[in-house]
Amino acid sequence: MHVRKSGSEQLPEVPLPPPASASPDHRPRPTWDPRRKPCIPTVTVDGATAHHSLCALLAQPDDLAALDCASPGENVAVLEHLLAICFASGTCPSSDKEWRDWVVGKRDLAHAAAWLDRQPDDSWDLFHPTAPLVQNSLLEADLGESGTGTAQLVIEHAGDYNQHFDHHHLELNNPLPAADAFRATLTQHVYGPYGRAHMPGKRLGAKVTNLTAGRLTRRIRVVALGQTLGETLRLNLYPPYGPTDSLNTSWTKGIERRTFEEKPKPRVPRSSADLHSSLGRSVLLRSARGPHGQVMVDRVLIGAGEILDLDPERHLQDAVFSKTTNGVRKPLWPSPSRALWQQAHALYSAVRDDRTGMYARLRSLPYERKGTGAPYQLWAVGLLANKTLPVTWTHGAYPYAPGMAAHLYRASRRGSDIAEYIAWSLKHAAIVAAETAFPAMRAADEAGQVARLDARWAFWPAAEDPFHELLDEVIDRGPEDDDPVSEPLIEYATGLMTTARTQMLQRLDALPPSDRNHRARARAVRLFEDAMSGDRAPAELRGEIARD
Repeated sequence: MHVRKSGSEQLPEVPLPPPASASPDHRPRPTWDPRRKPCIPTVTVDGATAHHSLCALLAQPDDLAALDCASPGENVAVLEHLLAICFASGTCPSSDKEWRDWVVGKRDLAHAAAWLDRQPDDSWDLFHPTAPLVQNSLLEADLGESGTGTAQLVIEHAGDYNQHFDHHHLELNNPLPAADAFRATLTQHVYGPYGRAHMPGKRLGAKVTNLTAGRLTRRIRVVALGQTLGETLRLNLYPPYGPTDSLNTSWTKGIERRTFEEKPKPRVPRSSADLHSSLGRSVLLRSARGPHGQVMVDRVLIGAGEILDLDPERHLQDAVFSKTTNGVRKPLWPSPSRALWQQAHALYSAVRDDRTGMYARLRSLPYERKGTGAPYQLWAVGLLANKTLPVTWTHGAYPYAPGMAAHLYRASRRGSDIAEYIAWSLKHAAIVAAETAFPAMRAADEAGQVARLDARWAFWPAAEDPFHELLDEVIDRGPEDDDPVSEPLIEYATGLMTTARTQMLQRLDALPPSDRNHRARARAVRLFEDAMSGDRAPAELRGEIARD
């Protein structure tokens, strides 16, 4: 033992702890297993909130109403992981007919929980030294030098890693509980946006810094929701393909993965379990102890992950396809200019028309009415991003009852068209008012003056709730009603028109009293009223039933 002198005393030297940049091998490494740790927030069927381990979730999923994670994307990512476990354990229907039997008969999913509980502990340790759960241990040599604070792990916190030029926001010392870090890692694998990683790539290769978009980043993921978590899982399972023993628990186990020396070739998922557990990022988490001894994560490192070659029919069974303005057919995508509820008719069109996949299976379910409300919901989730910068989650749940897809399609399509027409009328009323009130305005000022008088920005948020109420009313009238759509549509249109008129008048009231401004107000109001009653207006705005 080394000694040091202080005056005449000799005291034993106390070893110093390793520096923050030291390899995690120099510190005690806790174990943390989500199979047995209460790590997933849920809501019970009684409305209480609780946390459950993965095994507990799968053992009694029908006692739980839904997942209750921090964001819609995190809920989807956890659901994807649960589906992967079901596929890996063979807890899935073998045919569309068996799928119907599973849903109608409320098939027990406890086999997946028992299978998961039997798996080797080393495969489910979040901090395993060589094969950490859902992580890439090859990043270990770079973690000390390039690791950041935990803000990088949470999509909603990290921005594009360049929103502060010196990355100071990534250096904040804000440890995450292990459970939160686990769920955030799953979300990165599924929704991580493209861009540049915050690491040099000296050891693994330059391509580790090229982050590609996650499997669900650029499209709307549609999840069929049931009355319980168990029903939701059964609804989203399907006849699998490929071997069951292909669950991705760590980058360095199982399949041979890409390297980072050259541009990778996308690989085809080997199975349903492989697809739903694919590692879209290379992630490494450093463990720490919290003030009360709890297991935390204090440093993270993120690099490029897997790139998949996806077959639309096999790997995108939930996708709803639409065409871009250039005529390119692709899965429905998050739009910054068009609210998700305006696209609800595309979901109902898929249920009405698709011959295979999730929507055809949903259409095949029997429907026995039990009170009011829809037995199922179509939950659409997307991540809105400005290039590499995540902006917000967009999501919405739309009711579905078997046998009512055509009615719901008509209600949602015409409901969207009515709202679009009213918004168009508000825009033109604002243009006429601005041109009349400010006849000498410069071209550079026109957009600002019109925006002052444009009620669309208040109208669109106000239109969403009536749209959902329209769909609920159609469901409540039920398939036995010969026409459950027309009357609710007229009520919906009348309500939206009243709302829009009020919002327009409030905007026009901002014009100070004068003869010119009175004329501007009168012209705008006349244009709006003529548009609401004109031949071009949707029939429902005139109190008529549309014949389509």
